Amino acid sequence: KIRAKQSGLNISDDITTSRLTGHYLAGGNVMNVLHALIAAERAGIDLDLDRATAIDLAGRDVREAVQTSVRPKVIDCPDPERSGKVTLSAIAKDGVELKVRARVTVRTNLEQLIGGAVEATIIARVGESIISSIGSADNHLAVLENPDRITKAVLARGLDAQTAFEIVSIDIADIDVGENIGARLQADQAEADTRVAQARAELRRAEAVAVEQEMKARVVENRSQVIEAEAEVPQAIAEAFRGGHL
Repeated sequence: KIRAKQSGLNISDDITTSRLTGHYLAGGNVMNVLHALIAAERAGIDLDLDRATAIDLAGRDVREAVQTSVRPKVIDCPDPERSGKVTLSAIAKDGVELKVRARVTVRTNLEQLIGGAVEATIIARVGESIISSIGSADNHLAVLENPDRITKAVLARGLDAQTAFEIVSIDIADIDVGENIGARLQADQAEADTRVAQARAELRRAEAVAVEQEMKARVVENRSQVIEAEAEVPQAIAEAFRGGHL
């Protein structure tokens, strides 16, 4: 209370002994709450004891939240520690892959700190919007020439809704050209079509060979019938001789 008094806080009506005692008995960090209130008072941030204690009991670091409100925090998108990736992979309409790394500057939104989504949600939303924006571009050169069109489109979507943060800015830190996915897919499709055509040609060749063998079998069969008929001719002549009908 001495520290709060010396910092200019209202200890008679707001920060009373009973309220501090109640917060302590509830398992809260009294000193952390006081530091947050003092910092908020100096920075002109609207933060009262009720909200500060609620944030503290919710498991959030209220002192860090106030510091982030004063001094915005920079988040990497994607976060290598969470996803193991250093860049986002997006493909423009011309089939060229672009590898992008963005930096998102955020500050704490104290009004939505309780129940609001955390950093991982911001990273996921920003990453999804960047990929979608690049995917809607007609070609990758347009993105390379004007990267801020991506950030403007992403900021216009209000990605910080229902989160514990307010997005201050989104900056493209790095953008590189990757593979020509469209050309590779076309080449793979052409190769697949070639294999299908070869398979169909082989099927037709096999069918032709089968028909040829069938025709050969018919020729042999017809030849045997001719030979059989020729064998009946001498027998018929002999019978004609015997019967006198020649």
